[in-house]
Amino acid sequence: MTTTTEETLEWRVTGMDCGSCAAKVRGAVERFPGASGVEVALMTERLRLHLDETQTSRTEIESAVRGLGFGIAAKGQPTERPKGAFVLPDDAIIPLASAPEDAAAEDATVEESGWHQTTKGRMLIGTGGLLAVAWGIELLAGGGLAHWAFVIATLLGAAPIARRAFKMALAGMPFTIEMLMSIAAVGALFIGAAGEAAVVVFLFALGEVLEGVAAGKARQGIRSLASLVPKTARVMVGSQPREIAAAHLQVGQVVQVRPGDRVPADGTVIAGRSSVDESPVTGESVPAPKDIGAEVFAGSINAEAELRVRVSRAAEDNTIARIVRLVEEAESARAPTERFIERFSRWYMPAVVGAALLVAVLPPLVGGAEWSTWIYRGLALLLIGCPCALVISVPASIASALSTGARHGLLLKGGAVVEAAAQTSLVVFDKTGTLTEGRPQVTDLCAVSDDESELLRLAAAVEHGSSHPLARAIIARAEGLDIPPAQDAGVLAGQGAFAMVGGLRVTVGAPRLAEAAGLLPPNVARQLAGLEEAGKTVVTVFTTDRLLGLIALRDEPRADAAKAVASLAEMGIASTMLTGDNARTAAAIGAQIGIAHQAGLLPQDKVTALQALAKGRRVMMIGDGINDAPALAVADVGLAMGSGTDVALETADGALLRDRVADVPGLLRLSRATMRNIRQNVALALGLKGVFLVTTILGVTGLWVAILADTGATVLVTLNALRLLGFRPSSH
Repeated sequence: MTTTTEETLEWRVTGMDCGSCAAKVRGAVERFPGASGVEVALMTERLRLHLDETQTSRTEIESAVRGLGFGIAAKGQPTERPKGAFVLPDDAIIPLASAPEDAAAEDATVEESGWHQTTKGRMLIGTGGLLAVAWGIELLAGGGLAHWAFVIATLLGAAPIARRAFKMALAGMPFTIEMLMSIAAVGALFIGAAGEAAVVVFLFALGEVLEGVAAGKARQGIRSLASLVPKTARVMVGSQPREIAAAHLQVGQVVQVRPGDRVPADGTVIAGRSSVDESPVTGESVPAPKDIGAEVFAGSINAEAELRVRVSRAAEDNTIARIVRLVEEAESARAPTERFIERFSRWYMPAVVGAALLVAVLPPLVGGAEWSTWIYRGLALLLIGCPCALVISVPASIASALSTGARHGLLLKGGAVVEAAAQTSLVVFDKTGTLTEGRPQVTDLCAVSDDESELLRLAAAVEHGSSHPLARAIIARAEGLDIPPAQDAGVLAGQGAFAMVGGLRVTVGAPRLAEAAGLLPPNVARQLAGLEEAGKTVVTVFTTDRLLGLIALRDEPRADAAKAVASLAEMGIASTMLTGDNARTAAAIGAQIGIAHQAGLLPQDKVTALQALAKGRRVMMIGDGINDAPALAVADVGLAMGSGTDVALETADGALLRDRVADVPGLLRLSRATMRNIRQNVALALGLKGVFLVTTILGVTGLWVAILADTGATVLVTLNALRLLGFRPSSH
């Protein structure tokens, strides 16, 4: 019998600022035997893979990544990074003061002290200082001494870059910006352009710093979510509160939440009455009233009076933690556009290198042109070849969109979902709990065989323990009555429930069940029709041989449902309601909301209806995440309603945390804005490359403009993606 020793391992990798950085890490790791399923997430700085440690140890993986100049540490551990070195961990070039030992320390340093505290910042300062010295010598002495000063500045500045290029080439990645940069710098020295070579090295360092700052800004949106939960909590020990780390809270403990405090954990209010601002979690700006028994979320803010909350979830499983986890993991679900660009970039860079070689040698060989001129142009063309801006164009936009969505209560699980949502042409809604409040109330009791009290008692006995909204409404109406025990309970999928009560088999279900059993006389059928035409849902209660009566319930449409459907129509998106309820009730609700409908559908019927509607169209399905699971799975995009519930966060392709139908058009606006942003980024990246490729061949632009074309495009693309962080889905 073969025993597998493969484990799933995860690290945090710092220093990745563009798409090619992630590709370098992936390329360095994939070559190891026993390493498979390698995932590198740029925006969330995550490396995950399956590793058979009988073939390759985790230490070898870490050494390979660290050797490329990136910091790395196992998940939850301080990031190991170079100390006392100018650029790289194991080959100090210019000794400096010790660097921060972990990623968190560097993050704090960057925020408090600025870019100059980072490794790339120190490289920029070093290369800038060398260039300034060379310029000073040129002004004071000129001639050959100045030339050699620029040569020395170039060699010292390019040495760590060349070393990284060599390591990446050994790892099977010869076409990297570091390799192209090294060749261009050394080549410029050989053709006598030492001053320009030194400038190019400095501009490369400047571009690296700008990329790092831009990438840090993009990541900050995701990091800010995690900072919503307070670091400490006031746990009740006897009658006295004691302050402990919120991460150490255990399920069942009671915490004190004073006015103005953030709730430290998901839990249930057991004492006090207040209003809680849940906008950090759901994006809903209006404080929600909380009384005994109400649920509260970690990160929400207590507004008015002291609350006592019993912890219901551990720190690693609270709502904020799960949202952060979903947003982080969503980066692995890459958009089709991103996958295409990654494939494109694999041959794009070698093609440019080949073109640069032809530009350098063909004119002199064929036309007798001057070698130094065309070698110079070929070297400049090399620097244009790096696809950094193109590769980061999609993940930067997706990361910003996911972060913005999470802040507004819109969870989407990855770029593939964002892209599919942007193409939606039809939105299909479930009725109960989606277009309606999901809190029906009993409006009419129509007893046939017994009195109303007995009708209600028997119905409540059958529904006891059910979580269905109609069942909960019947049980609530029966409160205070003596409910008889029930045995052998069962469910008729999508139609009702039954149980043995007092020796009788009692069924509570759709009118068609009673009709099929021949227990629905004409006069009761007319009464039932009248109730349904009034927009009420009617259930029949009957035994094997007699009808006990009718119970009518009404579930009001959500206040924003009609507005949401109208907004979708304005966006050119059709909408339809699918429901298991009867046709008359569905027609009444549909008329109130202004939506087309299909009624009387069992769960499997919803799937069939959805497949029919999807022909030639992209369909988004909105449901409650439980009863509609089959239909949610069939739709191009399935979204669950629910304020932070397990179902809403873990099922479907996303969730609307605020339980607002109006968030559906908001989510579609965000998705469309994201795809526009991605198209702008791709056009910007390719456009700049194309323009400077032509001007370089014509001799209009040189080496320093070429390096700006690369790093400048990356920075512009990232900054354009950051605009999505300010997008307001509800106001467009």
